[in-house]
Amino acid sequence: MKDIKVGILDQSIVRHGATAREALLETIETVKLAEDLGYNRFWVSEHHNSPSIAGSAPEVLMVKLADETKHIKIGSGGIMLPNHSAFKMAENFRMLEALFPGRIEMGMGRAPGGDRVSAMLLNPSNTFKEEDYLKQIDHLQHFFRDTAATESGRIYAIPQAESVPAQWILSSSGGSAKIAAEKGLGLAIAKFINGNVPPEIVKIYRDNFQPSESLQEPKVLLSSFVMCGETPQIASNMRKYMDYTLVQFEKGNFGKRPPFKEVEQYKFSAYEQQRLEANSNRIISGTQDQVKAELEELAETYDVDELVITTMSYDKQLRLKSFQLIAEAMNLQPQFA
Repeated sequence: MKDIKVGILDQSIVRHGATAREALLETIETVKLAEDLGYNRFWVSEHHNSPSIAGSAPEVLMVKLADETKHIKIGSGGIMLPNHSAFKMAENFRMLEALFPGRIEMGMGRAPGGDRVSAMLLNPSNTFKEEDYLKQIDHLQHFFRDTAATESGRIYAIPQAESVPAQWILSSSGGSAKIAAEKGLGLAIAKFINGNVPPEIVKIYRDNFQPSESLQEPKVLLSSFVMCGETPQIASNMRKYMDYTLVQFEKGNFGKRPPFKEVEQYKFSAYEQQRLEANSNRIISGTQDQVKAELEELAETYDVDELVITTMSYDKQLRLKSFQLIAEAMNLQPQFA
C-alpha cells in the first residue's frame, strides 16, 4: 500500500468548563503539534450560531496558525462561499497567499455552516441556489487570475500575489464531485458529514477531471471523525462522547456539552440507538492497531491521496494524545527536521 498522507481538520470545540478563547488557543497548540508530528495539512472550519464551536472565521484564524508554524499547509475546511462575497474571499486568500506563499489552501463548500437565519444575516443576498454558488466559484477563478472585468473595466483582487492558493471543493455527495472535476479543483470528501458517501464519486471525479491552471491532475482527500485511545477503555469513552455529541447536534443542540461524567451515564433511547448505527460510518475509533487498519482500509476503498481526521474529545490531553498515537501508527514524519 502507498504511504498515506494525513491532515487535521480542527473545529475549535468549546468543551465543558472552557471558554471560546481557550478553544482557539487549543487549536493553535494543536497546529504546532501537528507540524512536529508530520501531519501534512491543517484546516479550520466555518460554523455560525453554535456556542460549542468557536471556529467561525477560518480566514482570520489561518493568519495566526500560519504565523505560528513554518511548513505545514494551512487551509479552510471550509469557507462556506454563499455566506460571502467571492471578491472579498479572493482578496482575503490572496493576502494569506502573499504572506505565506505556497502554504495556503482554500477549501470551499455551499452549506450555510449554521442555520438559515445566520446565513441570511451573513449575506442578505444569499439565494441558496446552486447556480449562484457555481458562479461564485467561476468568479473566484477570474479574481485569482486577474481576468475579472465589468463593463467599467478590469477588477483586481488585491494584493496580486505571485501564486494562487490551492483550491478544494468540499463534497458529501456526487454533485459536488462533478463540480470539482469540471472546474479542475481538488476534491475533499466529507465522510464525517455523510458516512454513506459512495466510493464511486471518486471515480466519477477522476474520470471527468478537467485540468486547470489551478490543478493539472486530480487530487482527492477524505475526512472522517477519528479518535485513538491508548487503551480500549479510553477509546470507548472517547467514542461515547462523540456519539452523544452527534446525537445532540442532530437535535439542534449546539450548546456546550455537559461534563463527561454525565455523558458516561447517559442512556440512549431506542431512536438514538438507531442514529448511532446510522452515524457509525462517520467515525473511526479504537486503539492504535484498530485505527491504523481502518484508516488504511478507508484510503484504499476510496482511492484517495490523503486522509484528514477531525477529533472531538471531552479532554484536551486525550485529544492531543490521539493525534500523537495516529501519527505513530501511520508512520508520519515531519517534512522538515
